[in-house]
Amino acid sequence: MTRRHHIRSGSDFEKLAGYARAVVVPDPHGDWIFVSGTTGYDYATGTISADPVEQTEQCFWNIGAALAQAGAALDDIVRIRVFVRSRDVFRAIAPVLGARCRAFEPANTTVIAELVEPAMLVEIEVTARARPAPAARS
Repeated sequence: MTRRHHIRSGSDFEKLAGYARAVVVPDPHGDWIFVSGTTGYDYATGTISADPVEQTEQCFWNIGAALAQAGAALDDIVRIRVFVRSRDVFRAIAPVLGARCRAFEPANTTVIAELVEPAMLVEIEVTARARPAPAARS
C-alpha cells in the first residue's frame, strides 16, 4: 500500500507549526489532496500585498503550485474554505473567487475570522481529487 506524502512550500509557518502545505492520500480512483490554509504570501520573497484582491490571487497561485506538485490542478478542487478578515474583504474578493471557481463549482464555506498575522486578509484551504491515471492498454 502506498503511503501518503507531504508537499512543502518553504513557508516559515509550516516549519514553526509542523505542518505541510499539502498532504496527498493515494487512492486508485484519484488521489485526495488536502491543501492547508494558504495565505497571500509570496513564498519566494516573503512578502504579502496589502490589497485583498492581490492576496487572493497569490493564494490561488500558491495553491495551484501545491496541486501541481501532487499531479492535480485548480479544476480538481472539490471543496474550498475561505477565511476573510471582514465583510468588506469578502466583497472585494468575491469576484476573484467567482472567476477562479466558476468553471468547477466546488463546495464552499466562507468565514469571517481574525487571521494569524495582521497583514493577512485572506486564507484559503482546499480539498482536491486528482484524476486517476489512465489504465494501461494491453
